Amino acid sequence: MKFSAVSVLALAASASAFAPAPQGNRNTQLNMSLKNDIANAGKAVLAGAVAVGIAAAPAQAITKAELNELSYLQVKGTGLANRCPEVVGEGTITPKSGARLVDMCIEPKAWAVEEEIGKAGKTEKKFVNAKVMTRQTYTLDGIEGKLENSGGIVFTEQEGIDYAATTVQLPGGERVPFLFTVKDLVAKGNGNAFKPGFQMGGDFNTPSYRTGLFLDPKGRGGTTGYDMAVALPGLQSGEEGDDELFRENNKTFDITQGRIEMEVNKVNTEESEIGGVFVATQLGDTDMGSKIPKKILTKGIFYARVEQ
Repeated sequence: MKFSAVSVLALAASASAFAPAPQGNRNTQLNMSLKNDIANAGKAVLAGAVAVGIAAAPAQAITKAELNELSYLQVKGTGLANRCPEVVGEGTITPKSGARLVDMCIEPKAWAVEEEIGKAGKTEKKFVNAKVMTRQTYTLDGIEGKLENSGGIVFTEQEGIDYAATTVQLPGGERVPFLFTVKDLVAKGNGNAFKPGFQMGGDFNTPSYRTGLFLDPKGRGGTTGYDMAVALPGLQSGEEGDDELFRENNKTFDITQGRIEMEVNKVNTEESEIGGVFVATQLGDTDMGSKIPKKILTKGIFYARVEQ
């Protein structure tokens, strides 16, 4: 199965900007209530993506070796920096315990947001296709981590450009921001060798879309800024205090959980490269605790190299 590739920038921000802050019970309950739905959605959609394809065959596929031959000026402004390399071959790679998966690139191709759709007096939840509004800066790159192989491959993500702030737009015009990421991913495979048809998947952590230094329009923030909306004192005094604006005033750094399922469809034994497709589900922005996040579905391609 071949897929068209579109793009990659290198987000050079420090991962320490997303250092977790203490989380309350509300965040834990949010994760527990959605964990099963996220896992089931990812597996179901991956099967559909592999069966019918999520994109057309690539018109101008480019390999890692070809990308490495280009200079900075040849790449600048072309969109190639936001693009994952293609892999050619259908071999087999059996990694040893202690090997590493390096240069991993994860490029989204399609996005969908779960919405409640009304029909004939009934409502049901369905994923609605969305259009990406972020420029070519949404691909993850340079991800690496260790591999364990004791009868089954287990990949543990450790570092790299493993997050990208992204915004998608629904058909009605609503925009949904989220932090596309695979932080702390632990993916377990269904075999001991990378070959076409090999699958692996696991859970990852999704940090808050905004950090503690962000200030909302009324100057409120997580670690700095006002404690309440200064322009609305009447709604934040009396016996009930700021109950009505509690979530708006008390900013939180929510860390939720997502899941990704990947399937290898190309393996280049000589270059130790693997490539394939992925489906990921995660929660969107909570506006620092003031709103219920939407569920985001992302589909695309990935590339990685095995370093023995």
